Amino acid sequence: MLTVDYDRLGLSPGDRLLDLGCGAGRHSYEGFLRGGRVVAVDADGDEVSDVAAMLGALAAEAFPGEAGSVVCGDALRLPFADASFDRVIAAEVLEHVHADGRAMTELARVLRPGGTLAVTVPRWLPEAVNWALSHDYHAVPGGHVRIYRRSTLLDRLRGVGLRYLGRHHAHALHSPYWWLKCAVGVGRDDHRLVRAYHAVLVWDITHPRSPLRLAERLLNPLLGKSLVVYLDKPC
Repeated sequence: MLTVDYDRLGLSPGDRLLDLGCGAGRHSYEGFLRGGRVVAVDADGDEVSDVAAMLGALAAEAFPGEAGSVVCGDALRLPFADASFDRVIAAEVLEHVHADGRAMTELARVLRPGGTLAVTVPRWLPEAVNWALSHDYHAVPGGHVRIYRRSTLLDRLRGVGLRYLGRHHAHALHSPYWWLKCAVGVGRDDHRLVRAYHAVLVWDITHPRSPLRLAERLLNPLLGKSLVVYLDKPC
């Protein structure tokens, strides 16, 4: 389930791609399969180990001699030289970071002039509903520490020297799912309605020709859970 549109990011084979906050590695895998030289970074050591294993397996099966690099690192102090990457992704990361201005500065620092960046964060309205329905949704260790308005996010990214290119929204079907979880209790994965909705989402993800894809595309402008913005670093 990708949030970033790689065509809009402009990834080409051979590009060096940073996936900051890689999590389970969904964007890293796609970047690797598209021929990118992927560097996946996360603060969670377990996630890093899992992504390293998967990238190694993909390399052994489809790209002998090539493998992505995986690093356990801090978004506030990236262990890379200036202008190290052609493309950068930070998907659902900044809302977790208290010093998000420092993280934005680091993203801009490691992106080469002329390179492109995709940042995704929870969209303001769906996220505000979640916060209103459940304190537990965000008040957990490592949880969301803020809700971004689009204008604020863009102003801050422009402030570190990046130039806005465009935006879209993603994952409209996930907004009602999280509203439901917040309403019944975010830990109630055993609730019958939550289980049923989750099964529908899993079915949609695992069936490439799912008719729900069209419904989601139509609903994304209204209900999309994620805001995705694309920027570049002027030469």
